[in-house]
Amino acid sequence: MAATTTTTITTLPDALGHFGPYGGRYVPEILVAPLDQLEIAYDQARADDGFRDELENLSRRFAGRPTPLYHAKRLSRHLGGAEIYLKREDLLHTGAHKINNCLGQGLLVERMGKKRVIAETGAGQHGVATAAACALFGFECIVYMGEEDMRRQSPNVFRMRLMGAEVIGVDTGSRTLKDAISEAMRDWVAHFETTHYLLGSALGPHPYPRMVRDFNSVIGREARRQFLDLTGGLPDVLMACVGGGSNSIGLFHPFLEDERVKMVGIEAGGRGHRLGEHAARFSGGSPGVLHGTYSYLLQDEDGQIALTHSVSAGLDYATVGPEHSWLHDQGRVEYVSCSDEDALEAVKLLSRLEGVIPALESAHAVAEAIRRAPDAKGQSFLINLSGRGDKDIGIFRENMPGLG
Repeated sequence: MAATTTTTITTLPDALGHFGPYGGRYVPEILVAPLDQLEIAYDQARADDGFRDELENLSRRFAGRPTPLYHAKRLSRHLGGAEIYLKREDLLHTGAHKINNCLGQGLLVERMGKKRVIAETGAGQHGVATAAACALFGFECIVYMGEEDMRRQSPNVFRMRLMGAEVIGVDTGSRTLKDAISEAMRDWVAHFETTHYLLGSALGPHPYPRMVRDFNSVIGREARRQFLDLTGGLPDVLMACVGGGSNSIGLFHPFLEDERVKMVGIEAGGRGHRLGEHAARFSGGSPGVLHGTYSYLLQDEDGQIALTHSVSAGLDYATVGPEHSWLHDQGRVEYVSCSDEDALEAVKLLSRLEGVIPALESAHAVAEAIRRAPDAKGQSFLINLSGRGDKDIGIFRENMPGLG
């Protein structure tokens, strides 16, 4: 595929929701009207100063923005190479970056006059953020969650229910994120006139990839200003984990035109290289359609969606947001994978050296920084610490004998 200019990259998607060949809208006819309604509402909101002011006010007073930029000095000294900085999205209300998107979509639900909200969740952080936003706005809230993820993330299930959400377990397929999205979409097809689907990542049918990216780009805009204020320059390398891809595209997008800033997205390498043992779409997948969008996808030789695995529920997904696929093909972002074992070791090292316990998803990015830092003397790494590890304590206990 021919290279494109950075200007083209930053102005995508096109009017039909395409990032090059990726993205688009692959949905049943019944969902075209609600997607059109959502696109119109979002376009009107983007042009409305009142909407932007209200979102900024909620982000500041309810969610806790801006989040700090933190220089991890002890970790940097320990590794003896690059200086490592953390964008502390883990300090947001509800514990992760997901609230950025939920507040934005919550305001859109108000504009559209709907009162019932459905969502999917894997690691539980999007479900918690959705439940919090629905409590704030007074919406009925239904969250679909795979039963395996409910087992792994039981504290988040309780938090959702405490805030009034109905959490519905999904017992089909791998009982993880893919299956939760499928069930949420079935619900939406049946109730689209009264219901908004608050999709949690930068994937799915247009306009979700653009909209979710835009709501999360506050991460990169803040980080850019903060890094300039703190150091007088820009970071050499940005790093973020990539499941569906919302936290990473939120960090990357405001830096895309800064050609000297390298970007690295880290997928779930799981426990092996065979199909079904990981969720590394760029090293083990090929383009295909899932959940309304065309993107890189883990599938078998017959085109059937493959099972996936990750110790982190939020990265355990068979496809990736279409903008990431475009950036991968253009070579603007490098995508690598990190094993379960390395992610768990990164949790221990960051916790012991900095007193910061990362979410398992974020730990994949921390692990890649740990791997690269010793050979990057004089460089600066900025990691999006997209969530905190409270939700993963049970998994830590299972995988860290001697600490429980």
